[in-house]
Amino acid sequence: MSGPRAPGLVLSASARVGDGAVFGANVVVHDDVVIGDGVIVQDGAILGKPSTLSPRSTASTEAGEPLVIEAGARILAQAIVFAGARIGERAIIGDQSYVRERSVIGPDSVIGRGSCIDNDVVVGARVRIQTGVYVTAYSVVEDDVFIGPCAMTTNDQTMARPGDHLRGATLRRACRVGGGAVLLPGVEIGEDAFVAAAAVVTRDVPPRTVVMGSPARVMREVPESELLPRR
Repeated sequence: MSGPRAPGLVLSASARVGDGAVFGANVVVHDDVVIGDGVIVQDGAILGKPSTLSPRSTASTEAGEPLVIEAGARILAQAIVFAGARIGERAIIGDQSYVRERSVIGPDSVIGRGSCIDNDVVVGARVRIQTGVYVTAYSVVEDDVFIGPCAMTTNDQTMARPGDHLRGATLRRACRVGGGAVLLPGVEIGEDAFVAAAAVVTRDVPPRTVVMGSPARVMREVPESELLPRR
């Protein structure tokens, strides 16, 4: 990788690039993107991509704010980050993942390879989202949450029937969701709760409980030794 003259770099004249930012080959930076000091953008990444919505979409069509990537963040190869998103300091957006408009990724969080953060999602600090995860629109993921590979959240109880019914998931501080788990629309995973791999969560999970199965059921409490202290 090299600096602003990297091969194939397409850099909008209205973009703002901080000191020490590094670009790989064939990066595309759209209008008004703000890139902080020391940001690393790897090969083939697309920053500030405008959203394209279907005529039936319920998402907002407002242009909103530009993409902002804060100091020290890393956008890895072929990742796509939409206009209107915000990437916090030292966050990592993994290879071939994407972050849609009006979503926020907190400082020191990691979005794994090929994962999708849909529109209007808030991800807190120090969150670890593994490979192939889908975080649906209007979800909230609080600080220090772990989401295992290929886990999935959903937000449409009627699956595209008419009405205003989209409700994302809420994952409270320091909860853990195992690989391949499915969270139904609107569920809340309580603080320090543990969702086992491949569980299907159909209702709220109380704090500090372990759930497993399909549908997921409470099996026991999370032991004291596994609780994460507040920072």
